[in-house]
Amino acid sequence: MTMRPDPTFHASPRLAMEAPAENFAYMLLLCPDFSKPDALAVVDVNPSSQTYSQIVHTVVMPNKGDEFHHFGWNACSSALSPLAGHAFVERRYLVIPGIRSSRIYIVDTKPDPTKARIHKIIEPEEVFKKTGYSRPHTIHCGPEGIYVSTLGGGGKDGTEGPPGVFIMDCETFEVLGRWEIDRGPQKLHYDFWWNLPRDYMVTSEWALPPQFENGIVAEDLLANKYGHRLHFWDLRERRHTQTIDLGANHQMALEVRPAHDPVREYGFVGVVVDTTNLEASIFTWWREDGKFHAEKTATIPPEPAAKEKLPPLLQGFGAVPPLVTDIDLSMDDRFLYVSCWGTGEMRQYDVRDPRKPKLAGSVHIGGIARRTPHPSGKAYAGGPQMVEISRDGKRVYWTNSLYSTWDKQFYPDGMPGAAVMANAGPSGGLELASDYWVNCPDGYRPHQIRLEGGDCSTDSFCYPSA
Repeated sequence: MTMRPDPTFHASPRLAMEAPAENFAYMLLLCPDFSKPDALAVVDVNPSSQTYSQIVHTVVMPNKGDEFHHFGWNACSSALSPLAGHAFVERRYLVIPGIRSSRIYIVDTKPDPTKARIHKIIEPEEVFKKTGYSRPHTIHCGPEGIYVSTLGGGGKDGTEGPPGVFIMDCETFEVLGRWEIDRGPQKLHYDFWWNLPRDYMVTSEWALPPQFENGIVAEDLLANKYGHRLHFWDLRERRHTQTIDLGANHQMALEVRPAHDPVREYGFVGVVVDTTNLEASIFTWWREDGKFHAEKTATIPPEPAAKEKLPPLLQGFGAVPPLVTDIDLSMDDRFLYVSCWGTGEMRQYDVRDPRKPKLAGSVHIGGIARRTPHPSGKAYAGGPQMVEISRDGKRVYWTNSLYSTWDKQFYPDGMPGAAVMANAGPSGGLELASDYWVNCPDGYRPHQIRLEGGDCSTDSFCYPSA
């Protein structure tokens, strides 16, 4: 607790963009064969430092088999909300969920990132007992606490009841209980985010644990049994208000990215694959006259490839689907970044007109068939995956691992862990930084990245940019 608001909290997106650049990045490391515990790596991202793009500290967890996924802060700019119950909490602790174990780690980053350490461990039994949920997946800091989305319900396989969202106290880290009062028809879950002043939440859908834990189930995918809907909620009443079905062929609606400026009532969601043609897509959703709408606003075609370059899963198709596994929106709501994990491409769209995205930049690295090397000449396995943007929009960081069993299916030749960064031009355009390459320790792969002081998929804002 501080005596004034944390200086890394910003009232508006524009003020966040003017904040000092990040010196450190926090990166999750997972051990895909579960032979070692997962870890949190601290990376030096200060270009004037002698240890630039190197891991300078590692927090190794005491348990094996957690499979870390989408972590977040205990508090962020949302604490400046007029409704906040914790106005003087500080951005200090990283909340790290284990998607396989349902265990949650709290890591203290103060007094210095290079001295980060485990503060607390929430065992899965507490999550099960207080929420009935399992497989915690995504962390967002809200005005009154920490929101945690889940991918599983109760029971050993996570199918006894639907998954949902639960709340943790942002200071004690006690699990408080389920967030939903009335969930309506929602039965699958993946990502979530909100517009705080407009008082709504949006959630998306992936799959139930039996459909992802042992790898993608091709029969279910071709039968359109993965998620393909968006759900909208009254945030304060915790009540489901509307569902939009994107079409059963639009399988796996994953990351949702609302506009950062709360005046703008729109956002984006990435769809992994269209089962009719293997293309990936971006949908734009918006609210008009109290009702939400969505339309497909960008498509990315598959790339033909010789059978010998394809994993067994794709050989019958003769092509590589883009596999959009992550998207991220710059702080000024101008550029949307789209990770094409299958084809090995990072795309940058100008979305100043959110319903007419225009391709503004693109770089290739890795990919199932392309296998494009890094500008330094180093081989890069996998493709662009979890993407994070600096607050000023100048640097775009990403990793190469999706999920242990899916990595093995799509990249069966192996995937040494590596993270890279691209420089973004003020008017568009991307260029991979040849001097930025983060080597992961042997046996580890990187998943998500968080930036010191906040980033573009961490903070939500309560006040418009002036």
